[in-house]
Amino acid sequence: MSSQLEIRSFRAVFALERRIYQVDRLRLNPGGVPLRGIAYALALMLAALLAGAVPPASWLVGVVPWYIRDLAAPIALSILLASVRLDGRPFHVAALSLGAFAVRPRRLHRLAAAPRTARWHPPDVLVIPDGSDARFRALRFRGPGALSVRTAHVRTEPTRFARADIVLRPLDGPARPTVVELRPGAVLEVRTR
Repeated sequence: MSSQLEIRSFRAVFALERRIYQVDRLRLNPGGVPLRGIAYALALMLAALLAGAVPPASWLVGVVPWYIRDLAAPIALSILLASVRLDGRPFHVAALSLGAFAVRPRRLHRLAAAPRTARWHPPDVLVIPDGSDARFRALRFRGPGALSVRTAHVRTEPTRFARADIVLRPLDGPARPTVVELRPGAVLEVRTR
């Protein structure tokens, strides 16, 4: 009779995380203790011991008992860090990538850090129909500038509270090319009717 292994989920098969299930005859929790959590605990205990020698953190030496400062707090924090996953990655991998993101330059130019002043902006491009098609196209243009109108049109200058300073409308009849000059901030509106 062969013993069969029952797999309830493929997540357990593909989780390539090293765990300790028992030490000698002492059986640990059924899910095991992750080696990453033990590494976090040892690193945090070492950091707590080293921090006790540095003046700002050494003030806590007399206030917090040693077993909380050097054992309980690092173990509790290591349990938390071992269970946390940021974007599906273990904490130390995510922390390294976030640290690298904070240190690396935000902008690259030829795969090197770009100076903050070296930002190129394309010049403003303006395309205005020249009237070669048989109709006007609705548009708004803000000056300064000059426009050459080659189709028959009527030019009106609306009242004081209008949205545009000059309004052009199509007109049936012979075309007489004209040039319309706009001062800075003046608005020209072309209407189709």
